[in-house]
Amino acid sequence: MGFKLGSERGNYAVGGEVKTKLSFNKQRGDSSISVPGVPIIRKKLEPGVGGEANMDGSIYINELVEPGSDYEKEIINHEMRHATDIKIGKLSYAEDHIKFNGVVYPRQNIGGEDMIMVEGEWLPAGYPNFPWEDDANNGIEQNV
Repeated sequence: MGFKLGSERGNYAVGGEVKTKLSFNKQRGDSSISVPGVPIIRKKLEPGVGGEANMDGSIYINELVEPGSDYEKEIINHEMRHATDIKIGKLSYAEDHIKFNGVVYPRQNIGGEDMIMVEGEWLPAGYPNFPWEDDANNGIEQNV
């Protein structure tokens, strides 16, 4: 007997929210760079920040990054690694902490700067050698 895929695109519920099959996200993002299931949205970000992976599954790209550039591709690759870690539960963050591989790193605003405590030392949020950055770093050195 053969196997035939159904053609029905019925609705289903997750956590009390009704969804439809093949619906990746409510936010569409930039269609020229979007990745299925991950909206990529151009917006103004802080100076020196190329991109951000968000807990809702979206990725922000700094509006100053040249569309289609190698730098943009590096940013997307880097942030997709973070987005994947978030989706599988390896990485999460909130206003007061970052959690990576089960370890909670305190986070707070000190003197107007977002700081994270790693191994007893407060470091600025953009510090490239955080444990969660090791896997995601891919040679990005250019700043916006």
